[in-house]
Amino acid sequence: QVQLAESGGGSVQAGASLTLSCAASGLDSDEYSMGWFRQTPGKERSLVAAIKWTGDNTVYGSSVKGRFTIDKYGPKNTVYLRMHSLTPEDPAVYYCGAIRSWGPFVDTAYRYDHWGQGTQVTVSS
Repeated sequence: QVQLAESGGGSVQAGASLTLSCAASGLDSDEYSMGWFRQTPGKERSLVAAIKWTGDNTVYGSSVKGRFTIDKYGPKNTVYLRMHSLTPEDPAVYYCGAIRSWGPFVDTAYRYDHWGQGTQVTVSS
């Protein structure tokens, strides 16, 4: 059974940094690419960042480019989202997803095969 467990969410002030972790179990990290999405009430889940299973290809949402970094530098089957210079536009529930392919569609939530439960990020100004 595939499980994705996000952690690291919390409440910070604008300008601060926060790192989210996604620990995957029940899947082969050499076969799945991973993505971070975020969602606010009444809106669709939108891509924050995605990383190919090889670790050498990444995609970022336009609003986070240059501020957020996705990587797999750590325990196997763990993906990190390193968020810097957080703004009041960044609060959301952040979800980790796994997709067994890679292509232009990695920015599309419904293409993902598995999801975690999400972790809340709050930014105060």
